[in-house]
Amino acid sequence: MLKKNTIFNDPIYGFITIESDLILQLINHPYFQRLRRISQMGLSVLVYPGAHHTRFEHAIGAMHVMQKVINVLKRKNIKISNHESEALQIAILLHDIGHGPFSHATENIILKGVDHEYISLKIIEKLNDIFEKKLALALKIIKNEYHRKFMYQLISGQIDVDRLDFLKRDSFYTGVTEGNINSERIITMMDVKNENLVFEYKSIHSIEKFLLARRLMYWQVYLHKTSLVAELLLVKILERYRELINNKKQKIDTNHPLELLMYDNVNENFNKVLLNKYLKLEDLDIFYLIKIMRKSSDNVLRKLCNQIIDRKLPKIQVQEIPFSDKDVSTIKKNFYNKYPNLDLNFFVYTGNISNQMYKTEHSQILIKTKTGEIIPLSNTIDYLDFDHFSKPIFQHYLCYPKE
Repeated sequence: MLKKNTIFNDPIYGFITIESDLILQLINHPYFQRLRRISQMGLSVLVYPGAHHTRFEHAIGAMHVMQKVINVLKRKNIKISNHESEALQIAILLHDIGHGPFSHATENIILKGVDHEYISLKIIEKLNDIFEKKLALALKIIKNEYHRKFMYQLISGQIDVDRLDFLKRDSFYTGVTEGNINSERIITMMDVKNENLVFEYKSIHSIEKFLLARRLMYWQVYLHKTSLVAELLLVKILERYRELINNKKQKIDTNHPLELLMYDNVNENFNKVLLNKYLKLEDLDIFYLIKIMRKSSDNVLRKLCNQIIDRKLPKIQVQEIPFSDKDVSTIKKNFYNKYPNLDLNFFVYTGNISNQMYKTEHSQILIKTKTGEIIPLSNTIDYLDFDHFSKPIFQHYLCYPKE
């Protein structure tokens, strides 16, 4: 029972109610409150001025969507105990708790070789100890160790609660209407068969729109070339800062959370000390670093920081095939002639991005026909080429200064 009636007023769903004291305690814990200061969409705000929402909002919204899913499944006589219901809400609430500053933008950079899923797991394990093992079932669900498969599929699947919230939320804050999916209908059409998550046949067109919306949002928003180049620039700043620290050309307070940049192969030496330092890192720490490094004695770092603060972002070209060595060499030569004392690798660089609409190697979206038969979604929509949609699409980029 909830001792105190607590609600959040959300711009997407309206009033969101907290259903248990344990969930409220988790929300009020400093580890979770930190998400208020972690942006949901990294540096996309440089393209979409309204995209100032945070991981905190997304986590609360995803928990609310999970509440709706649980209620729908219960109405369809799927047995879900109160303990399982609470564990599902906790699992989705904490699924992104390991995100670092600017979310995906700094992943594998601040802590080399460690992704946010691994860090999230470590934080949840720590919270499980703090809350006297009350998160044990939620941990089992997140690790896909619980015997009821559909619960893990709701956390991480082709159509999961996480995506149902962030597509709608990011669409709202960016103003990009292509991501505004009909999540209510998709949720209403959910069911469970043989402990697998399935969708009623009449939901296939809503699912089709969901898949297309996700693809469009990735190319139009998440992988927008200006957002991409801004995040690449941020990575270059952190890489240069790390290089200066390791070469003893830049001092850093050992109590500062950005001391993490000094460590290599963190995945082999990840411990409580590093985790505690990581949990102190927020967007503000990175912005503060960039602001003070505008006056750095290092020409490279100073120039990079000024570019991002003043939004004088590098030029970025994107195409379907890799850039030729000749094209890259010409740009590097021109830049070197103009700035012979600057390290080229921080100003002219290439890479690639990819997007995959439907991942057949993961659990496929299952459809329950009118006769009760369970078939893959790919067998229900003849006019969509799932072989094509399951292949990742690559785009190659080349970045270099505009001047």
